[in-house]
Amino acid sequence: MQTDPIADFLTRIRNGLRADHDEVEMPASAFKTEIARILKEQGYIDDYETDTARVGKVLRVRLKYTEERKPVILGIERLSKPGRRRYVTAREVPRVYGGMGTAIVSTSRGVMTGHEARREGVGGELVARVW
Repeated sequence: MQTDPIADFLTRIRNGLRADHDEVEMPASAFKTEIARILKEQGYIDDYETDTARVGKVLRVRLKYTEERKPVILGIERLSKPGRRRYVTAREVPRVYGGMGTAIVSTSRGVMTGHEARREGVGGELVARVW
């Protein structure tokens, strides 16, 4: 059986929001930290930090809610999976909900939003979308 750490990362965020948690923890990696950076820049999470754990590092993501305690993230979905990778050119990068959401793309220039990838003129692996 193959594991997908990025899908696990997104699922922990999704489950944390549904359970009304303030923060979620998961094993850290550089790629997950970059995704968390994008989520923070786009205003989907409050903050994130990496700490040393007993084994390796742990990534803590502080979730963000509205004044009425409703999650800021309405949906988060993994697009490229280990069994079926999804690559796009700069022109094919999708607009999520007409620009109201964010596509996360892993490019040769690093992990960036779909908007940045289109502006830079680079494509890559379409990792996830958030709205």
